[in-house]
Amino acid sequence: MTTLDLKGKWNEVKGKLKQKYGQLTDDDLAFTSGKEDELYGRLQQRLGKSKEEVRKIIEEM
Repeated sequence: MTTLDLKGKWNEVKGKLKQKYGQLTDDDLAFTSGKEDELYGRLQQRLGKSKEEVRKIIEEM
């Protein structure tokens, strides 16, 4: 999923992530254009997964 795709569908993806991973907060899922790496880093810490695993999870949503 490209950054543009992610930006356009983020609200939908965010809702699905919160359903699947109840421990995620709105702060964890805050998406700011140009700061995708920070988002991936927060999700890595909260989910205990690698960056590639997090990207794959998001792409599959």
